[in-house]
Amino acid sequence: MSFGPQPRIAGALPAIGCIGLFLALMLTCLMPLVMFNVMQSALERLHLSPVMATLLVMGIFIGSVVNFPVHRFTRPDPQPEVMLGPFGYVALGPQIRNLRRETVIAVNLGGCIIPCLIAVWQMPNLLQADSAVTGRLLAVSATNIAACYLAARPVAGVGIMMPGLLSPLVAVGMTWLLCPEAMEQRVSIAYVSGIAGPVIGADLLHLRDILKVPVGMLSIGGAGTFDGIVLSGILAALLA
Repeated sequence: MSFGPQPRIAGALPAIGCIGLFLALMLTCLMPLVMFNVMQSALERLHLSPVMATLLVMGIFIGSVVNFPVHRFTRPDPQPEVMLGPFGYVALGPQIRNLRRETVIAVNLGGCIIPCLIAVWQMPNLLQADSAVTGRLLAVSATNIAACYLAARPVAGVGIMMPGLLSPLVAVGMTWLLCPEAMEQRVSIAYVSGIAGPVIGADLLHLRDILKVPVGMLSIGGAGTFDGIVLSGILAALLA
């Protein structure tokens, strides 16, 4: 039995590992650019100019690190808190802050406020259309809100979580079901309902559940660019 080839194979393994690591780093660096272009294309489908779409996407990225506290209440024990950033989790697990004996409810600028403002901007055109468009908007939004409410669950250290693709899939599916013809408002209906689902169904209707789980900060939209609110609206606008 010959063992001659083994040294060459063993020597090639570190090179293969370095190539894989390099490719992984390249994909990590390119992912924000890909996300930026995808989000810009989705917003342009909502009748936004390219310049305005670019500014809003930049606002979502930059604003994902800005939280506005709206309410706080004290807790008897130190509360765990998962640190979040522009691309979601930046820590592997809950980090206990011994000085935080309270739960803070906050609203994230990039993950919630800006997407909601875009949805509000779409509303006048939808409400001023015929009653059929308004009825479809209410039906799709109500279905998505109910689905998000049933799927959302409180998680210690994080707050409220739900499957990320549920809301956009429900919004797009209901939009195609109720608006099979090529409607000018179909993308707007999908986006507005895609935002309403996680904001109302997953977050607002589950606020009382925060009292049942230990969490240092509940930031609505706090996972930033990859938060369910942003992803739901963007994917719904792209797929509608």
